[in-house]
Amino acid sequence: MNTSLSLSRRAVLTAAGLALAAGGAFAQAPSPAWPTKPVRLVVNFPPGGPLDILARAMGESLQKQLGQPFVVENKPGAGGNIGADAGAKAAADGHTVLFTIDSTVTVNPHIYKSMAFSPSDLKPVMIMSSSGLLVGVHPQTGFKTMNDLVQGAKAKTVNFSSAGPGSPGHLAAAMATDATGMKINHIPYKGNAPAVTAVLSGEVDGGVLATPGMLPHVKAGKVTPLAVTSRQRSALAPDIPTVGQAGLPQLEQEVLYMAMVPAATPAPVVQALEKAMVETLNMPAMRERLKALDMHAEGQTGAEAAKRLSDLRERYGKVITATGMKVE
Repeated sequence: MNTSLSLSRRAVLTAAGLALAAGGAFAQAPSPAWPTKPVRLVVNFPPGGPLDILARAMGESLQKQLGQPFVVENKPGAGGNIGADAGAKAAADGHTVLFTIDSTVTVNPHIYKSMAFSPSDLKPVMIMSSSGLLVGVHPQTGFKTMNDLVQGAKAKTVNFSSAGPGSPGHLAAAMATDATGMKINHIPYKGNAPAVTAVLSGEVDGGVLATPGMLPHVKAGKVTPLAVTSRQRSALAPDIPTVGQAGLPQLEQEVLYMAMVPAATPAPVVQALEKAMVETLNMPAMRERLKALDMHAEGQTGAEAAKRLSDLRERYGKVITATGMKVE
């Protein structure tokens, strides 16, 4: 799949397929009466982060398209589990949509002893976008490349911050330990911002964190960038190599930003929401928003999205089992 396109060809085909469905299957029955009231967008991470910003941008566009308010409600905590539980147990009528990242259903089931919901309680509407993370270190470490980091962390334990237990950065540290034998002491913080601050102050040696939050400090010379974890270079920082280009393709990791609904939500309602989201992702203004967030448009839906999440859950499960990654 080529995610370098502003929106994947798959998403365009999806929109076309939905149009045909509207003219065929729905021609003999009225379109679903949705939305008939305000739609709640549950964001399972704190305000101000990339997921929250994306949810608010999508909600603003969907509100204009569909004529009902789309209201963001942040429910952070427990690695996204609190908000995900609220989304999973909402009425299955399309008036509650969970905005989340893939770790909620790919990582959390492996690291939490118990969860109030199951990934099967949620149905993906769309994987909207993806982004990599930035591997950055404090200049005092002396590391200039990924190879420097690997060799240095084999000789001596390095402290790495993340946005919290079970976060993409936590998983990245476990993946690096499993793939290279590096000795990494993971230190979780309550969100991306304090994790970045820990790198800046030298409280930790480095971090694997959201690129937009790290870049201003890279440009100011306060953080040394080593690589991005995505399959392609960041549009915001094209000079920084990928982990694959640094000779460590096994460390590739992307954060997927998704919209999900309760599993029992009727198919016509899901399709109506999907169609509106495709139209939003095709808008030039939304493409610019994604670029500013260092995100690549995806547009995967239905069975294809579910299969991708299942494959990631299996892949990450092996890493978590091998490294003993857990929530303290």
